[in-house]
Parts: sequence; structure tokens; C-alpha cells
Amino acid sequence: MAGMSDKAMGDPSATPAYKMSGATVVKGTFTVLDTRPPGMDDVKGNAWLAQGPEGTTVTVSLTGLKPGHVYMAHLHAQHCSDGNGGSHFQFDKGGAAKPPNEIHLMFTADKSGMGMTTVTNSRKTGKDALAVVVHPNEAQDNRIACADFDF
Repeated sequence: MAGMSDKAMGDPSATPAYKMSGATVVKGTFTVLDTRPPGMDDVKGNAWLAQGPEGTTVTVSLTGLKPGHVYMAHLHAQHCSDGNGGSHFQFDKGGAAKPPNEIHLMFTADKSGMGMTTVTNSRKTGKDALAVVVHPNEAQDNRIACADFDF
């Protein structure tokens, strides 16, 4: 559907951010947060943010998740050490708390506890999206892990 691509919340088969041609790519490594739910101590992984001709592409890849569970990740406007990422990054501050004004990634962990997805937004974040935070979809107050982007 025309105009709906920015509302996408992830495609595990999409070209990952770290493979985007002609893009500037930054990487972050996830660290678990004190707000994580029980049983999430072994979560680890990486996130990549690419900015290029297509806009902003974000990929998350994590292990140690609960198999079959759904997770949501959002870009955040602060570093992980600052309030576990603080508030969500928004292209238009104070605007809608959903895509395309925010970048959301939704994915399901496979039977081994691995989850990966990629999403693209036609706008560029610049250096204002400082981190990405992963939450369990059913309890988004429980921030599991956070990765700072190394600009």
C-alpha cells in the first residue's frame, strides 16, 4: 500500500542495516538493564543504524530471549546510561508515538531464543537517535536491554 512503508515494524528477511549500500552505519552492543524481567539475564546482541539514500534502516539481533515470545524495540533519544535510554526518539518531537514518527521494530524469538529484524524509515535520524531499547511486547515498562550507537 502506497505510503505505508514507514509504518512497518520489521522484516527479518530485509537487507540488514550493516549491509546497506552507500549508507553510513553505526553499531551498538546490547547490555541488559536492571529493569529486565526475571529470566532475561543472558540476553545479548547487537544493533545497527544505517543512514543513506533510503533513509534510516535499523537492525536488531539478540540471543537469550524466551522462545516464541514477541519483543518490541524502539529508538531512544538518550544514551543507555541516561535513564535506560530515556524517551523514544521522534522525528517530530511531541508528535505521534508510533511509526512513521518513531522507529519501532517488532519480532518473535525463534525456538533457540534468537530474534532479528530490520526496519526502514524514509527519514534520517541524524545523530539524535542515540540508542535502541528492547522490551517484551506484553510488558513494555520492562526494558530488557539497551544498545548505544557509536557515532
